[in-house]
Amino acid sequence: LIKFKKSTFTKVSFTRTEEQARNRFQSELEFVQCLANPNYLNFLAQRGYLREKPFVNYLKYLLYWKEPEYAKFLKYPHCLHMLELLQYEHFRKELVNAQCAKFIDEQQILHWQHYSRKRTRLQQALAEQQQQQQQQAPPHGNPTSK
Repeated sequence: LIKFKKSTFTKVSFTRTEEQARNRFQSELEFVQCLANPNYLNFLAQRGYLREKPFVNYLKYLLYWKEPEYAKFLKYPHCLHMLELLQYEHFRKELVNAQCAKFIDEQQILHWQHYSRKRTRLQQALAEQQQQQQQQAPPHGNPTSK
């Protein structure tokens, strides 16, 4: 029989609780990010998960990831849009169709391509604007005094 001091037991259980919370956070983070993959959503739909009330309730619970203090940890923020769409029964039913998942996948790729090109153009325009401002800036010192 092992005897623990009260303070030792409290510290051990507190550490275990912290570890459990950390594991839960990581698991939910990984799962939420998987929702950005339309093929995974199709997999879940075809196996009936998206029709199960407990799973649908879990998806509703996961909406807390939209809060800024949690969203900052997401590597694939597109998953939040999918999480929002998964709140609708019609969307969940459509995901059974592989063509639906393929269409979503294609739309994501087009969005990312457009976003990348647009961002590159904006960065180039900003760099050119900064370069022009530097060329037009008066030399150091007071230009009115001679």
